[in-house]
Amino acid sequence: MSIETLVQQANQSSTPFNKESFDEVVMSTYGRFPIALEKGAGCRLWDTAGKEYLDFVAGIATCTLGHAHPALIEAVTRQIQTIHHVSNLYYIPEQGELARWIVDNSCADKVFFCNSGAEANEAAIKLARKYAHSVLDIDKPIILTAKDSFHGRTLATITATGQPKYQKNFKPLVPGFHYVPYNDINAVEEAISELDEGDYGVSAILLEPLQGEGGVRPGDVKYFQKLRSICDETGILLIFDEVQVGMGRTGKLWGYEYLGVEPDIFTSAKGLGGGIPIGAMMAKKFCNVLEAGEHASTFGGNPFACAVAIAVCHTLEKENILENVTQRGEQLRQGLQNIAAKYPEHIAEVRGWGLINGMELQADIELNAIDVVKAAMEEGLLLVPAGKKVIRFVPPLIVTEAQVDAALQIVDRVMKQVVG
Repeated sequence: MSIETLVQQANQSSTPFNKESFDEVVMSTYGRFPIALEKGAGCRLWDTAGKEYLDFVAGIATCTLGHAHPALIEAVTRQIQTIHHVSNLYYIPEQGELARWIVDNSCADKVFFCNSGAEANEAAIKLARKYAHSVLDIDKPIILTAKDSFHGRTLATITATGQPKYQKNFKPLVPGFHYVPYNDINAVEEAISELDEGDYGVSAILLEPLQGEGGVRPGDVKYFQKLRSICDETGILLIFDEVQVGMGRTGKLWGYEYLGVEPDIFTSAKGLGGGIPIGAMMAKKFCNVLEAGEHASTFGGNPFACAVAIAVCHTLEKENILENVTQRGEQLRQGLQNIAAKYPEHIAEVRGWGLINGMELQADIELNAIDVVKAAMEEGLLLVPAGKKVIRFVPPLIVTEAQVDAALQIVDRVMKQVVG
């Protein structure tokens, strides 16, 4: 089915949606915006009222190829007609093919598949703990993570997340985590020294190459290179959470490529399946200590999810999408910087890599990110906050030059409205 056909269908009569009926039966674990989306094509979405939006959220950095991409349609159709799920008690060829692509295109030697970023990070935490016990001889291992980080919503991953707002009302948290400021090497060195006492010791450092939910804050190259040296000297594992920045989002396939270092373990999800749930933990051979029965996932690496992820991987290559990410990212940042120059009293900074970018509002003004997001939605542009003061721009990686220009025009118009 062509994009043109999908657009024609989107312009036809829409399905009625009843918000009250929805709220009666679905848990209110999300603060939802008052629209219901039902159709998509490329970087465009339509709600049930027929209104069209330019999508610069992409399922929060997830819809790598946008909506209804022909490669995804073909992969989904083909795989559902053959086999969609079997247990990991058996060999799954699609899983092996996807793992081979990842290994051939990264620093990893082995891959474990699951369903989400949180699950991938859980697997990394378990691997790091076993490595601590079996190799480092640490009885009570501690994992260092960064303040303002985000690693997931399970008990272990919200504990790893260095933001108290996500941990409120869920104590007691999982022991074995300690937080340090991001991009502060002195804090890391001090923590390693202070925590190395008795049965305790730092076994791993878990960080995002660029903090997403923490405000789109890129990692400092010198900081990460020093971390790599510290880990090499001490045997501490270096783990990267690439759930948001991996799979081409930055203009490079993996975020660690921006930093000039290789992690021992890294995780992926979101963009890996282009919107179909899949997660992965990748590890180098030396720290691959998990054995049969020590970790598992019922749906992880099933034929359906892996077939779609393979289609995403091959399409990134065939359509030269990483070059588009680099070019459109530069265009977007330059445009946002031009807007920021017009409103210096309201916009503090524009930052990011590739097509994950943030526009930070001044801390001392009443205007918050959510205000800009809501105003942009009214104008037909979908954006997402990254904290109270940062507006995040994460469109599909196939976004065009004209669509970036259109988004910038809306942002400029919205800023004029909201600043009065």
